[in-house]
Amino acid sequence: MAITVATVATAPFEGQKPGTSGLRKKVKVFTQKNYTENFVQCILDANGGALAGSTLVVGGDGRYFCREACELIVRMCAANGVAKVLAGQNGILSTPAVSSLIRRHKALGGIVMTASHNPGGPENDFGIKFNCENGGPAPDHFTNKIYALSGEIKEYKIAEGLEIDVSKTGVNSYEVGGKPFVVEVIDSVADYVCLMKEIFDFEKLKDFVSGKSRNGQPLKMRIDSMNGVTGSYVEEIFVNCLGASKDGVVHTTPLPDFGGLHPDPNLTYAKDLVEAVRSGDYDIGAAFDGDGDRNMIIGRNAFFVTPSDSLAVIAHYLECIPYFKKNGVTGLARSMPTASAVDLVAKALNKELFEVPTGWKYFGNLMDAGRLCLCGEESFGTGSDHIREKDGIWAVLAWFSVLEHTGKSVEEICVEHWKRYGRNYFTRYDYEECDLAPCNEMMATLEKTITDPSFVGKEFSSGGKTYAVKLGDNFSYNDPIDKSVSTKQGLRIVFTDGSRVVMRLSGTGSSGATVRLYIDSYEKDNVLGQASVMLKPLIDIALEISKLPSFTGRNAPTVIT
Repeated sequence: MAITVATVATAPFEGQKPGTSGLRKKVKVFTQKNYTENFVQCILDANGGALAGSTLVVGGDGRYFCREACELIVRMCAANGVAKVLAGQNGILSTPAVSSLIRRHKALGGIVMTASHNPGGPENDFGIKFNCENGGPAPDHFTNKIYALSGEIKEYKIAEGLEIDVSKTGVNSYEVGGKPFVVEVIDSVADYVCLMKEIFDFEKLKDFVSGKSRNGQPLKMRIDSMNGVTGSYVEEIFVNCLGASKDGVVHTTPLPDFGGLHPDPNLTYAKDLVEAVRSGDYDIGAAFDGDGDRNMIIGRNAFFVTPSDSLAVIAHYLECIPYFKKNGVTGLARSMPTASAVDLVAKALNKELFEVPTGWKYFGNLMDAGRLCLCGEESFGTGSDHIREKDGIWAVLAWFSVLEHTGKSVEEICVEHWKRYGRNYFTRYDYEECDLAPCNEMMATLEKTITDPSFVGKEFSSGGKTYAVKLGDNFSYNDPIDKSVSTKQGLRIVFTDGSRVVMRLSGTGSSGATVRLYIDSYEKDNVLGQASVMLKPLIDIALEISKLPSFTGRNAPTVIT
């Protein structure tokens, strides 16, 4: 059958504005006639003249509509002058794997089909984002261009008659519009596994996992892929390469609805993992989100490692990982809401420390400039400059490296770290699917309150503790590399003892508003307290200042992490 390029008339849809990690909506929105086609065409058009003759990577987290969208995107790439598409088998690639492939193949970028940690299935969420040529999420100026184009679109192009079966690996060559076009369906796992072997000492880790270097005691692990994209990666790396028992890895089959699980690796949604590790039968537990870029680490008896502490611990031990021993340690960074535990490590190591807005794209410029090698977000994201995305499996391998290097347990490592640096007690309250209008009013009222000059110096007391205000602002970030400025990135109250309250409206949900309240309290000496007890005074003060219960009608958060 001849392959022809069809130009299809269309009209704009409202609200195709990418958030911090692309466009996320309900499946029923994306499956409307022309909806996905419009957004993909805008992504392609935003690349301008660079698109002609380029290579793009396409893959996603395997959620409902992923494979169909993959094949649609391939046909649109063919019609728009792309020369080659690298597509994950069955449309599946983890987000870290996409980043790796873009960088290894010097592609123009990648179209990633994911709604990350949001639930999947026909009644739930789907998403599409674009990663640019450095492998990282598209920067603001690019996503703003996509949005502008989405309001003006009148037509899209698609290759009619191009049949592609992404279930079979192999190279497929075509002629489209008189030009050659190649689709290479690739093994979803192979490239990423090679990358991990370049970073970590797999032979040393294999001896550690098997017990050869642990007096014959194998490392007992419980790794939960939550029926997301990481299942195949976990089986290949932890079972086949490192020799872990297959019984130690669970939910490794990617399912369109994640098997009914909510693929968000936290204490609420990964409760099966938490309960299993609470038994004392495992040395370490880990879970990943739907697309494999987030991770949660817990130790024996379900000892919870906050993402902020995980980042700080890895930072302290970076040179036990061959990649950093070879390449050296440059700067460290965290997102603004993340507890400032890593700041203390940066100071001790005499390294630059960067505080950026929420969104992994803000780390990319610093990495590309050679000023950043490790970074993290409190939303369970940790990564390094090996790619330009957060990377869940990488984080677990980093923890395996620290465990092997120290010979200590997860809890012992954290306690030792707190005794050395002090402890940042941290929690995040999420209030999901709130009405947007009162949330916007709450944020406007709070901003007015905390930016009034009279707010500085005020004292607030609760539970026998008193906090004096040092600073109140709406966080702005000046990128030291490209000099771009990002404003209104979250309301921030900083107290004189270093404690902080942060409030943001999230851009990663598909409906309503998610209010995120972050509490960060530093203690130099009292490092073994119960986090909920230590944080309660500041939580009460934050709720008092923000009047959150009054504005949202919520007496309790949906999720506490």
